[in-house]
Amino acid sequence: MKKIAVFLLASSALQTIGAQSFIQAYKDRADMVTQTNINTNLQEFAGLGVKKTGTAANNNAFDWLKNKYLSYGYTASDFSEDAFTYAGNTSKNLIITKTGTLYPNKYVIICGHYDTIVGAGVSDNGSGTSILLEAARILKDVPTEYSIKFIHFSGEEQGLVGSSHYVSNVAYQGNTRVLDIKLVLNIDQVGGLIGNNNNTINCERDEGGLSSNNAISNTMTQELMTCTTLYSPLQTNLSHAYNSDYMPFEAKGYTITGFYETIESNNQHTVSDTYANLDPVYVFNVGKAAVGALQHFAVATPASSLLSVRETTQNSAETVKVYPNPAKDLITIEFQQKVKQFTVEINDMVGNSVLHVENKEKINTSGLKNGVYMVTVKTENGNTTKKIIINK
Repeated sequence: MKKIAVFLLASSALQTIGAQSFIQAYKDRADMVTQTNINTNLQEFAGLGVKKTGTAANNNAFDWLKNKYLSYGYTASDFSEDAFTYAGNTSKNLIITKTGTLYPNKYVIICGHYDTIVGAGVSDNGSGTSILLEAARILKDVPTEYSIKFIHFSGEEQGLVGSSHYVSNVAYQGNTRVLDIKLVLNIDQVGGLIGNNNNTINCERDEGGLSSNNAISNTMTQELMTCTTLYSPLQTNLSHAYNSDYMPFEAKGYTITGFYETIESNNQHTVSDTYANLDPVYVFNVGKAAVGALQHFAVATPASSLLSVRETTQNSAETVKVYPNPAKDLITIEFQQKVKQFTVEINDMVGNSVLHVENKEKINTSGLKNGVYMVTVKTENGNTTKKIIINK
């Protein structure tokens, strides 16, 4: 993708924390990003080969993305495709829409490109692609006031062809603005280089093009920096937007921001852009920042009694153990004192009941997807709630 020669201003998001509140539910969901999922996504992306726009490998990557979303529970009604032609070949942008509760027709877009030009492009831009997938998985059933569009663009490496087509034919039609977009958050090349001190991420604001959207982009980017500090271990660097898929949106007056690696790997557009050469922990941490920020911008629900990280026990004399943690296909309920009658309720982090059993100390969890769950054990003496992780 792009190459940024200089950084404009080193800054810490701590400057704006006072105006932007920490929300525990947002942090808990950000912590649902898993290193295992990030690694798997990156490795699978690498295995698809050189995904040059319009090639069979590019089409295979498109199908791989669709199957990922289907595995998360998204359905055909959530999908749309934006096909375009480049150099006589057809390629597609993939758009997945999650409808908001209060503003269903106003959108927060999180985007990144999946095409590559030389080599597997695991950082440029398998890193952004992997983060979009994790964000979509985690927020699938989390209510948000604004609608979210997860967009995977093709044709970026040929000059923003896919995103330009989308903006000119979907967001706009002729001179008419069709989509009401609150913000475009672009994630491109955040893999870093293994061995570098990858503890800082560039947060990009609009400083060129149309001047009318610069001030609001600055505000949103400051909020992005704050979210990064609140919901990830990363520090932030204020930089500028340049030559990636948010630029066609900027040209039409939309508000943009983005993430880009701070210490450049310089592996982009080479055969060295591989899984072995990037820093997967850096991608993992940027993923946390992205999930936290996306909840902030789309206004995710902050309310769920099940999102507390604390154990809640109404009778401390009755100790309950739930193990192993993380678990795979079986968990055990163990009481310090003998209990004859009890129920076990397992809920996902949105609050949906996914399993209910009575008087069973060995519980089959093979039907549960990977993720974080709350296990509530109810007896006549009170309730105990514990958090567990399913990781198969």
